[in-house]
Amino acid sequence: MTAPLLSHAIKSLTDKLKSLSEQPANDPIIQVSVTIAAIPLIAWLAAQSTYPRLYWKGRDTEEEVAAIGCCTDFFFGDDVDDIELSEKYLKQRELTSNPNIRYYGGVAFDRKNESWPEFGKARFILPRIELRRSATEYKLIVNLNISEASLEQEIASTLAAISLLDNPKPLTPLKKVALMGRNDTPSRARWDQLIKQVTEPGFNEHTPKVVLSRQTQLEVSESVDPWTLLACWQGRNATSFQFGFQFSPEKAFISCTPERLYHRKQRSLFTEALAGTTIRGLNQEQDKAFAQALLDDKKNTHENLLVRQQIVDELNPLSNHVDADELPTIFKLSHIQHLHRSIQAELKAQVNDFQVIQALHPTPAVGGLPKKSAIDFIRQEEGYLRGWYAGACGYFNLHESEFAVAIRSALIEPNRINLFAGAGIVAGSEPDIEWTELENKLATILSILTEL
Repeated sequence: MTAPLLSHAIKSLTDKLKSLSEQPANDPIIQVSVTIAAIPLIAWLAAQSTYPRLYWKGRDTEEEVAAIGCCTDFFFGDDVDDIELSEKYLKQRELTSNPNIRYYGGVAFDRKNESWPEFGKARFILPRIELRRSATEYKLIVNLNISEASLEQEIASTLAAISLLDNPKPLTPLKKVALMGRNDTPSRARWDQLIKQVTEPGFNEHTPKVVLSRQTQLEVSESVDPWTLLACWQGRNATSFQFGFQFSPEKAFISCTPERLYHRKQRSLFTEALAGTTIRGLNQEQDKAFAQALLDDKKNTHENLLVRQQIVDELNPLSNHVDADELPTIFKLSHIQHLHRSIQAELKAQVNDFQVIQALHPTPAVGGLPKKSAIDFIRQEEGYLRGWYAGACGYFNLHESEFAVAIRSALIEPNRINLFAGAGIVAGSEPDIEWTELENKLATILSILTEL
């Protein structure tokens, strides 16, 4: 049977919604869905006029989600602590036993620091409308929350949202942007000072690793569509996580990141140590040589081992057992390659997602070791607000959750693009080499913006 076109699917969905009032609701959260014909998700998302807008695609799964509107939104600004956040999370997740209900969002890198407006220290939404692809199956989904409004009100709100849906349109082609200015924070001179501080023996003895990062602000001649930019980025790094959150027309946070924070299926948890970087070669022989040099490099292999051990130590109290690769392998991206170790755990009964996030985030790959002293140094010395950069972004539901670490990311504002990159600083790190690593990590996104 052929899946219906969008217009027919909308009619079918509308009919299902109108009949809801005749059926008793078992859960406070109601989900209604219809199967539809294939639709390009990012193009569909970019064509909609409703906010918020979000997109999610896993790194190694045949699943993709585009969503608009808000059925439930829980936002935490600068006056919330982890206990309150955890309680709110648990209360929300327990509203339904439906394994298909998903909350999408993110947690800032530093929940003790000032947060980005609109994004907050943490923000998760249950979208009003979702378009989900699983392999070759596409579904149009609506969510209703009758814990906060009557069923009649929710049906009316959902029908109104459906009436605003538009068909996908071709994405606006990206034009080569004219760079009107560039500002790096920290500056090159300040970067050298920070690395000298971190590698000073007295400091390094108690804090052996700090992941320093840089915000590169590009002033551009005209605004860039975040979804077109993400689609282009996606084409360059198909093996990465790809996601974006746009809570208003003014700002969008997009990411094409290689790093998983964790993937949970019931009590089985999968995570990784991703640290240590080199460039790709111009041919296969050179590429292998660079990879082998990375595997043989004492500084990078030590950095990856530190990350692995910290993750294992954090998971042990939450798990019945933890297994981790003894030796690193190579994880390749379009412009760079990383050292990688897989880690698996069986969580103890009753351990929830927020406990895992609290334990693992920020990872040593984006914060440092020990976690507290490294993050204290970053907060005091780095010179800008990381916000959701290096934060944890993804989704959770009752039986499954997945979060990525937003390390290759951009905050898009009118006539400005904020890019972010970081490098792990340990004993022996050299400012010139680490600054070059930052440039290498921005190479893909900069080439998209300036070489069209």
